[in-house]
Amino acid sequence: MKFGKVNNPETVDFTLPDDHPETARVLKEQGDKKNKPEIYIGCAKWNRSDLKGFYPRGTKDELEYYSRQFNSIELNATFYRPYGPDQYEKWTAKTPSDFKFFPKLNQEISHWKRLKDAEEVTENVVNATLALEGQLGMMFLQLRDDFKPKDIDRIEGFLKDFPKNAPLAVEVRNDEWFKEPVATEIYNMLEAYNTTNIIVDTAGRRDMLHMRLTTPYAFVRYVGANITSDYTRLEEWVDKLEDWTEKGIKGIYFFIHQNIEKESPLLAAHFIEKLNKRLGTSIKVPERPDDKSGKLDL
Repeated sequence: MKFGKVNNPETVDFTLPDDHPETARVLKEQGDKKNKPEIYIGCAKWNRSDLKGFYPRGTKDELEYYSRQFNSIELNATFYRPYGPDQYEKWTAKTPSDFKFFPKLNQEISHWKRLKDAEEVTENVVNATLALEGQLGMMFLQLRDDFKPKDIDRIEGFLKDFPKNAPLAVEVRNDEWFKEPVATEIYNMLEAYNTTNIIVDTAGRRDMLHMRLTTPYAFVRYVGANITSDYTRLEEWVDKLEDWTEKGIKGIYFFIHQNIEKESPLLAAHFIEKLNKRLGTSIKVPERPDDKSGKLDL
């Protein structure tokens, strides 16, 4: 994942900012302190060519193996081409029933049509995706870098018409979205339509680390820079997620990317291990094929 990449990441201040003032209110009003949150952690891809060294020699089906190491996948393949219900059914047949898919909406919707006159294609995409049934985590819309606040009405129209039986998260990228008064307008809109606001933690775009929850669910896309501090950054996230858990967050969806993706499973394993110790959860720590201990080398 090249988005947000910088030439000298070691010079970036990766400190997590404080929560947006409205986040505490959202958790107080919509959260649930009585029950533990559902937590899904995964990578962005399952291809052997990207996750080099992750698969044991002789692995015949990458998805089948991946889904028994992680409990979820950020499904970016759906951005590049639409899939019919039959393909989703094939994927679910290969994976455990508690494994979740988080599909990205197709580029025709977000990048070609730019949300204009996209009702039919959106309906088709969503209807096909619903074939995942109980294995559908949350769909997400990623807008183009040059999609600006002048077209905010398109977002509202899209959210208004989006099928209510499919949970949705949205990622805006243009830097104008994170400046007031536009920021308040888009955050309030997402909250009004019960849409999750995606948080992106990447080196070159610290403005996207807005820490504004619009639902009691945190959808975090974490982009490592392939440097040692990637690990300490994740430990800060453990602190943050513990805090949100105590405040009643209902769901944590955390997907780990790297500029060189082959290291993503290592980062994810480190994160899962730390989170398990802190929250008392028992999320599986991915295995490393050549390690007799059965865990990735941290």
